[in-house]
Amino acid sequence: MYEATFKIKHSSLYATISKENNCYVEMWCNEHCDLLHIKEMADSDVSLVALRDSAGIDDIIRTDNEMILITEECLLGHEENLLEGYLERHNCLSFPPREYRNGTITIRIISLNEENLTTFFHDINEDYSVTVESKQEIANLRSNDPLLMIDADVPNLSERQQEALLTAFDMGYYEIPRRHTTADIADEMGIQRRTFEEHLRRSEEKLLNSLVDHIRRA
Repeated sequence: MYEATFKIKHSSLYATISKENNCYVEMWCNEHCDLLHIKEMADSDVSLVALRDSAGIDDIIRTDNEMILITEECLLGHEENLLEGYLERHNCLSFPPREYRNGTITIRIISLNEENLTTFFHDINEDYSVTVESKQEIANLRSNDPLLMIDADVPNLSERQQEALLTAFDMGYYEIPRRHTTADIADEMGIQRRTFEEHLRRSEEKLLNSLVDHIRRA
């Protein structure tokens, strides 16, 4: 079995929503409807007019800068040239969620043989701009290993959360004793200390929650 992750410049409605609203979208397709997790919204007033006019909106739960949305119908029934045709032609499966950012979809593909992934890539690359992010063979599994790449258990951090975490790590914040304070790291990033600490706290919380969930499943 083989797995690959592709980034595709796509023209689907969800890709357009991510680009026009400068947000990040995760999508789970349930055949009869779609579940969207929209986050990192620059503006709480995300434009969903096109979605209401096509697949419809059944329910929305909102917070300050993210929302969970359930469509009335699956987008598959309203748009042509989605990825399902490519997947079916080359005997590939997609592993949810599909991720959309700035008009680009990131999709993880599974296939029983490597050739199918190659033909999938060449086929879709004729219609869209595609890059291969990663590729691996899934061969040996231990009972307490996740089925696929470790990416499956790594939470999505915003760009600022990633920057805060990596800068803190590189500057020795997690060493004993610490080499720099949060104020030092905030100065390095050119932001306020409280802002840095909020980014770092959120990134640590996401990573810890994911790690604890994985330990409990093991």
